[in-house]
Amino acid sequence: MPELPEVEVTRITLAERLRGARVEAARLGKALRWPLGCSPEALHGMQLGDMSRRGKYLWLPMERPERRGGLLLHLGMSGSLNLSEQPPAAGAHDHFELRTSRGTLRLTDPRRFGAVVWSDALDADPAARLLARLGHEPFDAALTPQVFHRALKARRSPIKAALLSGELVVGAGNIYVSEALHLAGIDPRARCDRLSLPRAERLLAAVRQTLARAIQLGGSTLRDFRDAHGMSGAFQDQALVYGREGLACARCDGTVRRIVQGQRSTFFCPGCQRR
Repeated sequence: MPELPEVEVTRITLAERLRGARVEAARLGKALRWPLGCSPEALHGMQLGDMSRRGKYLWLPMERPERRGGLLLHLGMSGSLNLSEQPPAAGAHDHFELRTSRGTLRLTDPRRFGAVVWSDALDADPAARLLARLGHEPFDAALTPQVFHRALKARRSPIKAALLSGELVVGAGNIYVSEALHLAGIDPRARCDRLSLPRAERLLAAVRQTLARAIQLGGSTLRDFRDAHGMSGAFQDQALVYGREGLACARCDGTVRRIVQGQRSTFFCPGCQRR
């Protein structure tokens, strides 16, 4: 599933190319998770603004003299966005197209859990409703170690489950949480409310370091993800515990183990990750 690094990489590779482009046509394919919320024809003639990101959502603002708003886009579990001047004919998994003066923006999503939704503004429904429950952005200065620690103290769940929920910090998916917990030396089964402030501070720094490195490497491609240039991510090739069950830990003499938490695989080293 595309997580924050993959979505941010997508934004980076699209934002400058789309800024100022004018919509010439729009096309819907098979139904996605939610309806578009307007007719494709209503987008014709609109000028695109600066694409931004909130959690795993992308916001593409657009306007013309009599109307303004934007599209809230989500890549779902298998989606990717591509911008091409001469795209091939739409395939079975190409479910939304926005033809612009800078090329055709196409959402490809084999599993159709993605979404493209019109909203009059980010702080108006449906965008406001969809974004309302998101946790802190990982690089937000307001997310201090003290704030993070207080949020942890209110939860009795295992730390990995809490990080995956997106309620503490958004966008850290399975591979990144496993890697961040290893970097911080924290067992994924450790209870949130039992983590001290120094360990919470170390974990927050590890989450930020892991996500920043993933963005630098173009995200992770475990199955479907490609950036807007069609390039795969490379972070998975540098993972220290994820997918390395039975191999030696890169940091100690331990052996990487795999367990299942919440129906998700968790990889960790019991030698250097402590409860």
